[in-house]
Amino acid sequence: MDYKKTNAPLNTQTRDLIKMSEDTGNVYETVCIIAKRSNQIAGEMKHDLEKKLQEFASLSDNLEEISENREQIEISRFYERLPKPTLIATQEYLEHKIHFRNPAKDHLNMD
Repeated sequence: MDYKKTNAPLNTQTRDLIKMSEDTGNVYETVCIIAKRSNQIAGEMKHDLEKKLQEFASLSDNLEEISENREQIEISRFYERLPKPTLIATQEYLEHKIHFRNPAKDHLNMD
């Protein structure tokens, strides 16, 4: 999922974890799923930001540095305005866009 086009809220919201955990039957498992997805999203965001800022890396100082800094600032501000990875992951979970499985439960069901 493209985190730039998410409909996740920008501010935190109170959620009913008991209701959210109906799919898994376990609040802690639900939180773990959201946390793992949040870490994945954070890694993607960090990688994208570093890749974009790498374009501005220069070994020598020059007069164009001021204009480049403005572009760097705009890129950084864009990423700061995005919803936090936890909010994006929670929204994906609520919209059933996260595929998850529990190998321990799968193993028990096979026996």
